[in-house]
Amino acid sequence: MHFSLPERYDFLNRFYRLATINILSGIMVPLAGLVDVAFLGHLTEIRHLAGVILATILFDYLYRVLKFIRSSTNGMTAQAIGRDDLDGVLLIGLRSGLIAIAIAFLILSLQYPIGQLGFAVLNTTTDVKAAGLTYFYARIWGAPAVLVNYVLIGWFFGQEKNFYVLLMSLVINLTNVGLDYVMINLWGWESFGAGIATMCSQYLGLVVGLIAAGFLIKWSRLGNCLTQVWNWQALKATFALNGNILIRYLAFISTLAIFTNLSAGMGTQVLAENGLLLQIVTLCVFIIQGVGHATQSLSGNFHGKGQAGKLIPLLLVATSASLSLSVSVAIISILFPHQVFSLLTNHQEVTQNLADYTTWLLPVLGFASIAFILEGYFIGITAGATLRNSSLSAIAIGFIPVGAIAWYYHSNHILWLALTIYMLTSLIILGLQLPKTLQPQAAQHQPVIYSR
Repeated sequence: MHFSLPERYDFLNRFYRLATINILSGIMVPLAGLVDVAFLGHLTEIRHLAGVILATILFDYLYRVLKFIRSSTNGMTAQAIGRDDLDGVLLIGLRSGLIAIAIAFLILSLQYPIGQLGFAVLNTTTDVKAAGLTYFYARIWGAPAVLVNYVLIGWFFGQEKNFYVLLMSLVINLTNVGLDYVMINLWGWESFGAGIATMCSQYLGLVVGLIAAGFLIKWSRLGNCLTQVWNWQALKATFALNGNILIRYLAFISTLAIFTNLSAGMGTQVLAENGLLLQIVTLCVFIIQGVGHATQSLSGNFHGKGQAGKLIPLLLVATSASLSLSVSVAIISILFPHQVFSLLTNHQEVTQNLADYTTWLLPVLGFASIAFILEGYFIGITAGATLRNSSLSAIAIGFIPVGAIAWYYHSNHILWLALTIYMLTSLIILGLQLPKTLQPQAAQHQPVIYSR
């Protein structure tokens, strides 16, 4: 018997391919820091390991915020592909690339104050700070490559060219391992070598990405597109979308930062416990963001083609996948807290009380998994203002009031309730806006991104 999917669900293979590659590519930056730490962890002097761990925290936060350019490029490109606007696809890549390069050079020009301020906040010893800054000032020169790689990855995903993204990820991570071995183990460059290795691996990935892009570009159209790159109306819409998505990323990261600071105010024990729980949350966020990025690509494509009938099936499939993954992680952590958290620390005074709070992972990750899918959907249809408003509302009316109560009563349970309400508020606000986007005339009200 021949089995075929209903037409509304004929995208399933595309979705799961995109989600899998998105998850793998999404852990590229934190994995680079992890590889550096692994090599330095075998050196005699511990200060290099400690310094790079702290510098990696700075890079993780910096690059996590700047991932907005990958998301916006993905959504806009997917819509252009859906509209069969090949010039628009090329223009989106060019404009996003220019924005990425401009941001990268701003970061390079401000690298000294960023490094000094970052390590002042992290507050460590002089020798650890020196090792960390050596790594930071070496690796930061890879910022142009990292940001343009974000653009290329978003551009490839928008066109569903998954193989190119996988190839870039493999080149970056494998060359990072090889260069770390040479520069740290053979040449003895310590933290400086780790930073140089990571920087070089990003540029090698960029070269691979640019070569791959060369195969996709219609070179006969390039000259005409270059004359249209500076179209003010299209640039303004592109900046607006990027700005709105940036605000969303800042709101989420600020919420986690405030959560951590409030945890510190409740004592070292609570800070350590919440820090371990947040490691599980962060891991799960990387996974469900991969599913959300796949949702961006397909929702943008369907929106561009005017296939509104596939949007709800897409959301159902994406939500089911995201919810299944996040709930599985939460349940494993709840049922086997000792086994899970003993992988992260051997301090029993920390792990013995974690079972009191692991239950909070279920609502936090459950609500987050749905919220991230909705965010991916709204990015895909380039409804950046909706995303911005939901993020600001979630932190203002969802997290901060309950977080203040948690601080007043020094209650860790109330603090986790605040994070839960933040996720739930974002979910509800986005969910209420969803029906408006499914109307046939909704596309007419989206920003003009593809103007000539």
